[in-house]
Amino acid sequence: MEGRAGACDAVFPFHRGTALEPSCVATARRFVDQTLSSWGNPEHAFDAQLVVSELVTNAMRHGGGAAQLRLLSHEAELACVVTDYSHSVPVTAAPDVFSEYGRGLRLVDALCTAWGWLSPEGTRKIVWAIITT
Repeated sequence: MEGRAGACDAVFPFHRGTALEPSCVATARRFVDQTLSSWGNPEHAFDAQLVVSELVTNAMRHGGGAAQLRLLSHEAELACVVTDYSHSVPVTAAPDVFSEYGRGLRLVDALCTAWGWLSPEGTRKIVWAIITT
């Protein structure tokens, strides 16, 4: 999903040196807030920030770091797309009320109309989530 950003297509490339640092999650949330505000859609920023936080955290913890965050808005849908350096498939953990981890993709599933991933041969993994706006 490389390319030029359009009016409702915004791309944030993570720096390889900071892609594994927890601060990249806060940076991603700020990017979501600023982008949706500039598009005149700030009322969906909170849900989008939660989704992006989970996707970027997973990229940081399990995907070798986040490479890129892309937001695409089309009609009544917002796509949050995170590219990482791994080909491993995202796994939704079994519910466990005592675990500190494993709820992220369940949160994404609850907030989004759809989510999934692509892992094309020879490229980075792409994890996407669609929020109805």
